[in-house]
Amino acid sequence: MASSSAMGAISLTSGCGSVRSCRSKPVKIIACSGDPSDDIPDFLSSNWLESRKKKPLGPRLNFSAEEAVKFQLDALKYNDQPRQDYGIEVMYRFAGFDPFERSTYFGPHFDLGQFERFRRIFHHSSYRVLLSHKERNILSSLWVEENRFKQRVWVRGSRPEEEEIFQFTMVQRVGGSWDGYWLTESLLTDSDGFSGGVAY
Repeated sequence: MASSSAMGAISLTSGCGSVRSCRSKPVKIIACSGDPSDDIPDFLSSNWLESRKKKPLGPRLNFSAEEAVKFQLDALKYNDQPRQDYGIEVMYRFAGFDPFERSTYFGPHFDLGQFERFRRIFHHSSYRVLLSHKERNILSSLWVEENRFKQRVWVRGSRPEEEEIFQFTMVQRVGGSWDGYWLTESLLTDSDGFSGGVAY
């Protein structure tokens, strides 16, 4: 970019902030370092940059529909590792609903745009069976269409006599930024999980 001052001097600015003047004034040059570790503040650990590159568990282009369901159930089995409700966070990343519209992800129409509302449903309904569950078995798998997959799973919870059957509906997106990814359209339970109401 070229700009002219009132005195008629022209200064040029190129990438990394180097400035040259066309007159015989001092030249200011700011050197750029190609090493990204120079940008890491001293108070962060030395492996901070590497840890930033690791993506949290969520949809991946190379996941099949079956793998997407398995990874979600595994995350719920170890829900509080590495931090509290991490498994529910994984579920939220896989959720294929629009956060700005009411969703039928759990059956009834709920406003799930905020993670906290989504999290509460897992803790205050029959969906809590999934959290830290002890055992599970796949009952059936069905390809409804080429890009729509349903799987029914029996789950035994961590509390005595706690069991439930859930149905995952996975949809492979076509077009847009999620093109080719398998996302969860709905997670339904055979029982009426909201018969007593749910404060979400």
